[in-house]
Amino acid sequence: MTLAAPDPTRAVPLPLREQAAVRDRWLTQRLLDVLPALMDRAGIDLWLVVGREYNEDPVLPTLLPATWLSARRRTILALHRSDDGVTAAAVSRYPVGQFLPAWSPEEGASQWAEVRRIVEQAAPKRIGVDVSESFALADGLSHTEHRLLTEALGPWAERVVSAEDLAVGWLETRLPEEIEALHGLNRLVHEVIDEAFSPAVIDVGTTTALDVAWWLRQRLHDLGVEPWFQPSVGVQRAGVPLTVERGARLPAVGYAAVIEPGDLVHCDVGLSSLGLRTDTQRNAYVLRPGEDDAPAGLREALRTANRMQDLTTAELTVGRTGNEVLAAARAAAAAAGIDADVYSHPVGFHGHGAGPAVGQWDEQGAVPGAGDYPVHQDTVYALELAVHCPVPEWDGQCVRMAVEEGIALTTGGIEYFDGRQTELILIPAG
Repeated sequence: MTLAAPDPTRAVPLPLREQAAVRDRWLTQRLLDVLPALMDRAGIDLWLVVGREYNEDPVLPTLLPATWLSARRRTILALHRSDDGVTAAAVSRYPVGQFLPAWSPEEGASQWAEVRRIVEQAAPKRIGVDVSESFALADGLSHTEHRLLTEALGPWAERVVSAEDLAVGWLETRLPEEIEALHGLNRLVHEVIDEAFSPAVIDVGTTTALDVAWWLRQRLHDLGVEPWFQPSVGVQRAGVPLTVERGARLPAVGYAAVIEPGDLVHCDVGLSSLGLRTDTQRNAYVLRPGEDDAPAGLREALRTANRMQDLTTAELTVGRTGNEVLAAARAAAAAAGIDADVYSHPVGFHGHGAGPAVGQWDEQGAVPGAGDYPVHQDTVYALELAVHCPVPEWDGQCVRMAVEEGIALTTGGIEYFDGRQTELILIPAG
């Protein structure tokens, strides 16, 4: 039976078999269209990605066929840049999808001897391996595998260099089709949050914030889009000022608190599908009896957060480092009189993905290493930040309006995945 090519934008989540077909198609396209330019940019003409079952290099699953849920025994992938593109070979006991089989133990040679033969045949000037001080996702070559590889390469080991820039580039660069699929995945997140912040889930005066967090996790699981972190739901309310933790101002109401009328409710949710991740935060207000909208001060706080999003995306330009984007965004906030913290990050194959870190919630100076990495085209981020605003209706008490939206940076500029929150979700009290 011949199956029609699945369309990842048609509906999410797709059945697993259709997801596998999409992911394998994307991998082929990425090897053909994305990898050669990344290898040229990094100056690496042979990339060796090595991992063992249950101890995979984080890059390895992004190169394996969708039916491989992990490495099998020891899996070695050799990607050689030549005038004809990239030759992808697998030194593995089992066939590896699109990779050319390059070794059979029945022929007598060891796995490492075959790696040496490939290297000698390719005669690379620079051999990239996944070791990195700045990015855990680019530091997947274990100590043992590094030692065995070095021993096998002999004099060629002198040409081994860190593949940090190549690994990060591979992980952060998105195909147009992946970006389109992320619109659908983020739309699903927004729909689930809307359901969570409704009377269908929240019985005001009875339901706790923790109840809603577990409902979100269960709902994503039931939909077949597993969360990649435990969803969180927090509450701010009049009369309970923010607390200070590691220099950051955070809500002081406990996660087990019952949701009451007049509360500002916040969630942080991320799902996994098609090998991609999302990361989203949204805010809701629980109406008091007689109210038909949130207090003007809370609505203004969200508008301020939207303004801060605009200031940050205006600084997110190709070639700047994450630390430069952070400094420019914070300077723009100060000029606009906005009290803000910016802590945005790449998202893609991983939730906290490889690429430029733009601040951290507890570090608003500069992020060494990851913050020094530059912004590139065709990349995706969780635009994450918070503003602090006094609310007149709460006797001037300061609220922390935290927002997080998925965005893509392409030749067309910044685009939000399925839009962004510009109005508070309203939860009726009953």
